Amino acid sequence: MRSRSIRTAIAGTLIAGLTLGVGGCASNNAGGVTTLDFFQFKGEALEDFNEMIAAFEAENPDIKVVQNQVGDSETLIRTLLVKDRTPDVITLNGNGNFGKLAEAGVFYDFSDEPVLQTISPSVQDILADLGNYGDEVNSLGYVNNANGIIYNQDIFDAEGLEIPETWDELIALCETLEERGITPFATSLAENWTPMPSWNGIGAYYAQDGFFDEMRAEGDTVGPDSPVSFEKDFPEAMERQSELFQYSQDGYRGASYDDSTSLFAQGGAAMMLQGIWALSPVKAVNPDINAGIFPYPVPENPDDRVLVSGVDVAVTMARNTPHKEEALRFIDFMFRPDVIEKFAAAQTMVPSVEGAQLSDDPALQSIAPYFDAGKITGFIDHQVPTAIPLTGVVQQYLYDDDLKGALGTLDNEWRKVAARTITTNEED
Repeated sequence: MRSRSIRTAIAGTLIAGLTLGVGGCASNNAGGVTTLDFFQFKGEALEDFNEMIAAFEAENPDIKVVQNQVGDSETLIRTLLVKDRTPDVITLNGNGNFGKLAEAGVFYDFSDEPVLQTISPSVQDILADLGNYGDEVNSLGYVNNANGIIYNQDIFDAEGLEIPETWDELIALCETLEERGITPFATSLAENWTPMPSWNGIGAYYAQDGFFDEMRAEGDTVGPDSPVSFEKDFPEAMERQSELFQYSQDGYRGASYDDSTSLFAQGGAAMMLQGIWALSPVKAVNPDINAGIFPYPVPENPDDRVLVSGVDVAVTMARNTPHKEEALRFIDFMFRPDVIEKFAAAQTMVPSVEGAQLSDDPALQSIAPYFDAGKITGFIDHQVPTAIPLTGVVQQYLYDDDLKGALGTLDNEWRKVAARTITTNEED
């Protein structure tokens, strides 16, 4: 989540000298070698992809892959699409904006490609929920992150504590920690995105069974009396999120993300309400920390727990690339188990290919059973239109505890977006 701003800063340096001309630059088999444009958005993965490309080119001397790592990738890819200069192979974050692009029919249909059969169906379900063009499959999940409660295994072991399996057990755990003088959670509210992992992790259970599909169908009539709405369906989710934040360190409202990760890294709190991306700054402070992750134990039946996960890297390609065969060959190579395993380990992510092995990182091993069983679900904030100030509303609620105001604002903003969308469609 926070890595988006980091990526932009890193990419600002990396893109120096890089022209806007990615896409449409592939050579016409000059000297028998086809050049592919590879558009990718992760600054922190630049060298990992360079190594992957070098290995691919060694096995495929008739193909040269030019990596274009760019900042503000979502804006640039839209520019290239409008100019009909779509890169041959593309990676983007699997979020709501990506889903809208897929729905526009600009990406290739992988429905009949063998590589699709190697990918975990639960990962592809997350992408399908974001959007495809009709019945097509317009993207392939590459690596996934995990959003849950990060915990210090050494603290748990020293105190004889068990991972909670129900909400009551989680609250009892927090009470026990406080009684023993241990801060349950390292949290922060200085940046408005930091409450979103817990909002996603808890709210995912309240958004099951087509909640957002019904919200979209309800459109500009969403409200307290409609069949579904934030005001009707999300009070308990928001209250539970607020309840957990009450077990934070002193001064958490003014604390930054770096403050919270540093506190957790130094053993100042037993848990964090974050995702796997937080382990990188944590380990920068304490490389030897023994951390694990467990899902938010919201359901009464522990067997119903799911892990919230996002497709951190989605792979696709231009619908009409003149280098279809070469692009598919590169994508097939990317999804080869030994290749994806190496990339996922370097990025502390979960590979999407069934049977691909996780690294021995304790945090990854702790969530492996949920991926193995397909018990994962996507980030629900990806289902909320970007025009709705969701992060600000959630942050403000955790400041002032005005539940009615927060939920009413979300429904009101949803109605505004729906009304504009309906008007636009009617004009078209």
